[in-house]
Amino acid sequence: MNKSGERILSTLEHVGGFASAQEIHRAMVRDGKNIGLTTVYRGLQALIKENIVDILRRDDGEAIYRVCGDAHHHHLVCKKCGRTVEIEGGEIEKWALQEAAHYGFREVGHSAEIFGICSNC
Repeated sequence: MNKSGERILSTLEHVGGFASAQEIHRAMVRDGKNIGLTTVYRGLQALIKENIVDILRRDDGEAIYRVCGDAHHHHLVCKKCGRTVEIEGGEIEKWALQEAAHYGFREVGHSAEIFGICSNC
């Protein structure tokens, strides 16, 4: 990981939860880091490829990013406040593998985000 990637990762860890590239960029600039928005986007893409950062899309299509663990998981996302909870996906895993096998697919991967309104909202 290069220096920009380390700085982006550090900022994303400090932000906690999911944040857009623009939000990460604003936080970095506010903290006195001299970095361009394009560099933030490139750094986030590299962190995704290295499986260090997860990406999902808000209802409006905007990409948001979060530091996540190595274990495969899914997310519950509040449409109102953005609160996100990592969940196991036992039944989703079984269903995805069954459907893939039924249609002859192999080397299967998937992602699942469940959107709703959290109990705090």
